[in-house]
Amino acid sequence: MKNRTKKIITMALTAVFLLSAAGTAIYTRAAEEKKDKKETAQETKAETTGKKAAANTASAGASKDESVYVLTGSDGSVQEIIVSDWIKNAAGGDTYSQDRIEKELPVEMAVTYKLDGKKVSPAELAGKSGKVSIRFDYTNKQSIDTEIDGKKEKIYVPFAMLTGMILDNETFTNVEVSNGKLVNDGTRTIVVGIAFPGMQENLAIAAEKFEIPNYVEITADAKDFELGMTATLATNEIFNETDTDDINSVEDLKASLDQMTDAMDQLMDGSSQLYDGLDTLLSKSGELVEGVDKLAEGAKTLEGGAGSLDEGASRLQEGAVQLYAGLSTLASNSNTLNSGARQVFDTLLSTANTQLAAAGLDVPAMTIQNYAGVLDGVIASLDENAVYNQALEVVKGKVEEQRPYITEQVTAAVGEQVRVQVTASVQENVRAQVEETVREGVVLQVLQAAGIEKEVYDAAIAAGALDEQIQAVQAAIEEQMSSESVAQMIDANTASQMESGDVQGIIDANVEGQMQSDAIKSMIETNTEAQVQAAISAAMAGDEVQSQLAAASEGAKSVIALRASLDSYNAFYLGLKSYTDGVSQALAGAGELKAGTDTLKNGSGQLYAGASELSNGLQTLKSSTPALTDGVSQLRDGALQLSDGLKEFNEKGVEKLVEAVDGDVESLISRVRATVDTSKNYKLFTDDGEGIDGQVKFIYRTDSIEAEK
Repeated sequence: MKNRTKKIITMALTAVFLLSAAGTAIYTRAAEEKKDKKETAQETKAETTGKKAAANTASAGASKDESVYVLTGSDGSVQEIIVSDWIKNAAGGDTYSQDRIEKELPVEMAVTYKLDGKKVSPAELAGKSGKVSIRFDYTNKQSIDTEIDGKKEKIYVPFAMLTGMILDNETFTNVEVSNGKLVNDGTRTIVVGIAFPGMQENLAIAAEKFEIPNYVEITADAKDFELGMTATLATNEIFNETDTDDINSVEDLKASLDQMTDAMDQLMDGSSQLYDGLDTLLSKSGELVEGVDKLAEGAKTLEGGAGSLDEGASRLQEGAVQLYAGLSTLASNSNTLNSGARQVFDTLLSTANTQLAAAGLDVPAMTIQNYAGVLDGVIASLDENAVYNQALEVVKGKVEEQRPYITEQVTAAVGEQVRVQVTASVQENVRAQVEETVREGVVLQVLQAAGIEKEVYDAAIAAGALDEQIQAVQAAIEEQMSSESVAQMIDANTASQMESGDVQGIIDANVEGQMQSDAIKSMIETNTEAQVQAAISAAMAGDEVQSQLAAASEGAKSVIALRASLDSYNAFYLGLKSYTDGVSQALAGAGELKAGTDTLKNGSGQLYAGASELSNGLQTLKSSTPALTDGVSQLRDGALQLSDGLKEFNEKGVEKLVEAVDGDVESLISRVRATVDTSKNYKLFTDDGEGIDGQVKFIYRTDSIEAEK
């Protein structure tokens, strides 16, 4: 350990408990990110209230307990900083708030990796094998200038940096840590290290005489390298309990360090709780073994059901492919049909132009768009009574009278389509909420049956401590969630909520909102106009109008008949376009169906493969459970040892410090005083100058490094 004091060892052991708390906080923050907008709005309101309360409580004896969560990449680069404040008012009415912030941290952390002595990036290291080193370097950025023994000196705020991680023994062997502690439970190795960045400079001690660590380095032999998240706690709280007013000698220094030891004792109270928990785990191991047997039987049943689902998904996928192929064939002919119909229409118009010219009528070249107007003009010029125009006006008038009805029918049809889409979207959200509520009930039921407190379970999940019992609980939860009774409960609750007045009100409001949108209004207007024009064309080609036109003059009859013929073909042409558009829409829907069945087939295949792997793994677990109680016993005994080792520091540590400063105790004491005073003056990360007392801790969490599967 290179002259490092046993105090450092003690602090490293304490990190096991501190990091478990840090992990829980980080997990809690991740869960809060998943809350819906309503909860976010409530949180924002509470945050605003908290900030107002903070501004009003400075003179009322308030204090602030601040936690700063630093989410980083696997190299330690900061990605996000989240500050959680608990403002404790002496007059009551505690306030909580949470916010993101952009500000320089007091301690900068950098993580570097080496493989066989060569520096590599986290991405390059993933999945590799060899001699690996992981080094955490801490740079203290928080300092003040103060006068010590008549000279101006820079003193850093003293932070204890406690870094921990959990390593899988199948991936990592021969694990060592530079200044810390290892705890091996047979399947995983818990690694904890400690460093004090800036402390070497504060005490002005040469490193070759007495080295105070400012980094943590872990080395190991790795196979197919993967690393979960790591957690680091930065705190100056342990220095704030030291009273330096009466330090004038080595004995005084020892007495003051007793106060620091008391602070460390408080941090280490969690060791007995860990021991008690492991003792309970040992007593429950027999029940866990029995549960594993039942779980293995259930996994076999799940494997059979997943196989049946995969077969059904294959048949559905084949049907979707056939449907898509058939509609593709129809859609491929749409252009040909439309082009052929357009060509026939153009030919009819060209022939009509020729006939009118042969009759001595000079008219513009007719197109699909203008033929009606051109022929209307010709008919008006040939028939003084304008029979056709009169009939057309009558038809238009009657159709226009029906426009409100046509608009109502078009609106109803569009509204029904919008309601179907809105209902489907709302039902999906309702089902997700129901399923989450049911899952919470299942979790509590399973935890109660397993005799595990929910807080213990949440902490284990947050810290990534997924031992056999936690894994069994998770599997039992998923088994119940996939059961038919739970599925029926979710379906029934979803259906009940969908029928409720609140949900129906939401659907009605969303439908009304979409119906008032410009896009829907434009669609209704366009479809209404198309229906009106089709009705006019159909009426003009009908028997009633044709019988009226039969009385027209001989000169107009041929043109009127031509117009009627073209109107009839126009109605066919519009109908054909509507048909081909429908085929295109059906093809698009079939494409989505095909993509969905492909996804379903892939998912069912993965489910079947996963169910098979789960079944095989549980069979292996079942055969391995006899060794469980031995492993838990070893872990329990190891946990008991974590609370040993504080008492020797005052007996030997101070003497080593004195030796390192060549007996200049007065200078050492002055620097200790300055260090402690600097620590006490640093109370909050988000200090806004309002005079609120408080304390702060920083929790750094790095991203995991995962190999490609």
